[in-house]
Amino acid sequence: MPTFILLTKLSSQSLGVPQTRENIGREWFNEVKKKCPEVKWIEHYALLGPYDFMDIYEAPNDESAAKVSMITMSHGAVSAESWNAIPYKKFLDITKNL
Repeated sequence: MPTFILLTKLSSQSLGVPQTRENIGREWFNEVKKKCPEVKWIEHYALLGPYDFMDIYEAPNDESAAKVSMITMSHGAVSAESWNAIPYKKFLDITKNL
C-alpha cells in the first residue's frame, strides 16, 4: 500500500490541557479506525516546529488519505495535510527511467 505522511497543526484551544488533548487524540484515532479500517497506522510523532504532529500511515488510495485529513480537521486541527511518500529506493528506480 502507498505510504502517506499526515502533518497536523492544531488550534491553540485544541492543545489545551494535556488530559483533554489525550482524550481528543483518542477520539480522533478511534474515528479514523472506524471510518477508515483499510488504513494501517505506522507511527505517530509530536513535533517541535511549524506542525504539531506527524503521522505515518499506509492507505490503499488518495481517497482514504483524504478521509484521514478530513477527520483530522473535524477534531480540532486548523491544518491537516496528507502527503504521498515514495520510498527512496523506488524514487531512484523512477529516476533511472527518465
